[in-house]
Amino acid sequence: MCRWLAYSGSPVKIEELILKPDHSLIDQSLDSQLAESTTNGDGFGLGWYGNDEVPALFRSVEPAWNNRNLIDLARHLESRLVFAHIRASTGTAIQQTNCHPFRHGRWLWMHNGLISDFALVKRDLAFAVDPSMYAEMEGSTDSELFFYLALTFGLDDNPVDAVERAIGFIEKTGRARGIAHPVNLTVATTDGQVIWAFRYASDGHASSLYYSSAVETLRTQFPGNPIFAEVSDETRMIVSEPQGSLSGVWQEFPQASSCCIRAGESEMRPLSPVYPD
Repeated sequence: MCRWLAYSGSPVKIEELILKPDHSLIDQSLDSQLAESTTNGDGFGLGWYGNDEVPALFRSVEPAWNNRNLIDLARHLESRLVFAHIRASTGTAIQQTNCHPFRHGRWLWMHNGLISDFALVKRDLAFAVDPSMYAEMEGSTDSELFFYLALTFGLDDNPVDAVERAIGFIEKTGRARGIAHPVNLTVATTDGQVIWAFRYASDGHASSLYYSSAVETLRTQFPGNPIFAEVSDETRMIVSEPQGSLSGVWQEFPQASSCCIRAGESEMRPLSPVYPD
């Protein structure tokens, strides 16, 4: 399994997100406390938005804790919307094209979890991808194929519906192959303006996921903390596991749910897979 974070809000140096916090994402790459694998050293990736609607990417197969370029970039890059991911492979190759986030046009996508018995269902799932996009898939992971299924099912128009349809298709395909629990996921995706996050597992036990409390609430709870004074009211984070030790900052993301974050407003709703006829 993997670990990731999604940030939206005041422009911030990336080191403030992935290097400086207690139990930061870099710490989690060596010592994850809530993942099945303690070490997440099979590569990492950053995705961020600048002045262009197409996001920038920096990905590497090196462990995140040992990449000097990552540390240097994080100290200088500033962005209002950042995706960061550390990878623990569930069986596919350790190569740059298999590192998250994945990008298509203005979209970013990252995933923690797996499609169970991926080798058994890969061909069936791949044949469902829109032929006009199929050649754009560069890697071999279940995560990237999941992304392209969501794009095929209408991610541009209705992200929640597209992901629910993709999950339903994966589950139906897996169960037809005798797989009892076809999917486990936490996913974040964004078009550069809005973040959508999802938590779901076929067996009802999806990997950990947390979201930050509203900044206004945190200012009241921790009036002397300069971090909460500096960031804007619309700032939000979603993380695989909490950073820092302050109680009340992180709320657990419900099982089988999705969340939309837009300009500081968040909307949580149940997630229900949509199965093909």
